[in-house]
Amino acid sequence: MDLSFGPEYEAFRAEVREFLNDHGDKAPRNAALKSDELISWQKRLIEHGYTARTIPEAYGGFGAEPDIIKSRIIAEEFADARVNSGMGGQGISMLVPTLLEVGTEAQKLEFIKPTIHGEMVWCQGYSEPGAGSDLASLKTRAELDGDEWVVNGQKIWTSTAHLADWIFCLVRTEPDAPKHKGISFLLFSMDTPGIEVRPLVDMTGVANFNETFFTDVRVPKQQIVGNRGDGWLVANAILGHERDSLGDPNVTLTRLNALTELMKTETVNGERMIDNPVYRDRLMQIQGRVMAMRFNELRILSSRINEGQDAKLARMVTKLQGTELRHDLEGLAIDIMGEVGLSYEDNPYTRGAGSWQSQYMFFLGLIIGGGTSQIQKNIISERGLDMPKEPKFEMGAL
Repeated sequence: MDLSFGPEYEAFRAEVREFLNDHGDKAPRNAALKSDELISWQKRLIEHGYTARTIPEAYGGFGAEPDIIKSRIIAEEFADARVNSGMGGQGISMLVPTLLEVGTEAQKLEFIKPTIHGEMVWCQGYSEPGAGSDLASLKTRAELDGDEWVVNGQKIWTSTAHLADWIFCLVRTEPDAPKHKGISFLLFSMDTPGIEVRPLVDMTGVANFNETFFTDVRVPKQQIVGNRGDGWLVANAILGHERDSLGDPNVTLTRLNALTELMKTETVNGERMIDNPVYRDRLMQIQGRVMAMRFNELRILSSRINEGQDAKLARMVTKLQGTELRHDLEGLAIDIMGEVGLSYEDNPYTRGAGSWQSQYMFFLGLIIGGGTSQIQKNIISERGLDMPKEPKFEMGAL
């Protein structure tokens, strides 16, 4: 049985490999956000069509037609070479596809190119101290004053807010409407007067999250995405893309390859960990889960170009599957390193600059962030499998 993709795709694979051979040494490793090195690499990838591949040229992308096989080949070759496959983050992975779906032409022209080229970094203003899993209970408000919205309130767990240039933010503009109907979706610069950012140190020991406060922040009227009061529809489009990005199978494949190499070099009593049947069995379980995750991604990709194909359930499992898998994968790496796996920060014995420990803690947080695993299971059962919703009781009824 011939399982190859055929001559056209094998030629494309050779083209990708040639690019990696010629340019892979220029790929940044652990480059800081907004660094010249990372931005230069991102633009090189776009130029060759290895990221932002299907985004129209008018908006700064490569402009190719969707092709799930070519997308898979690019992902495989970059993962095998363990080369940076391009920038992600909330702007590129979440806002850009949403603007392509529901943004105005002016918004697409203004925001997409600088975002995908790494020149405009975004943060997400969603969660609040009293509105996490029940996001529609948010209280940050925006009132229209002439040609400007005036925003007041507070957000929390605002990832990268201390580094971001812009924010996409959910605000309540219709206080008397039902909670899901009175929300709008605004875009505004983080340099706008009245914004205060207070970093929060997370389990990795780094301030990835922030508290963000808005006091009379004035936002131009036209910087609303969708119609006034319809922000919940935009928010749900964003959340779908967020769940996809939090369980990226291509990044997971790269980490799996790194884990396999680590198991070939770490030893106990002279025995390589890859030759230990217990740890090899655990690696094979992880490999099987990565394979399932990547096939699930193919289902999602094919639904975008095959009209009428329903991948709703496939998209729902991505975040749940992806974050729990990454936590287990990084945890296996820590286990196979033994006592070295407990090292952290500037310990001279750490492997991979401490990335295994950092990612293990980071993905423990992401099992909660972006919708807890318990919430994801409810969504899958109720919306994906049409199971009955759990009963809700009014306070004092029991």
